[in-house]
Amino acid sequence: QVQLVESGGGLVQAGGSLRLSCAASGRTFSSYTMGWFRQAPGKEREFVAAISWSGGSTAFADSVKGRFTISRDNAKNTVYLQMNSLKPEDTAVYFCSAYPGTISQHEYTYWGQGTQVTVSS
Repeated sequence: QVQLVESGGGLVQAGGSLRLSCAASGRTFSSYTMGWFRQAPGKEREFVAAISWSGGSTAFADSVKGRFTISRDNAKNTVYLQMNSLKPEDTAVYFCSAYPGTISQHEYTYWGQGTQVTVSS
């Protein structure tokens, strides 16, 4: 079992930055692919970014490429989402997710409760 707790959300003006963190429990964190998803009001949850267990591979949604980066610190059981040049359309609840597989499998199993990000225009 893996438990995930997100933090770092908040209110920011357009063009600003935020860094989200996701702290994971469990001794096998370093073997999990980690991902970030988001869900805006009235919309379906969508993929944002993912990072392989080693940190050597990453993937991003087209809508955030060049603005967001994802990283992880396996010693701290934490994954980060650095969000720059934020836009009002980035407003959503952001969720951390994990699964014990390769980055190409997309079999997200464990989910956090989410953290709200609001970008004002």
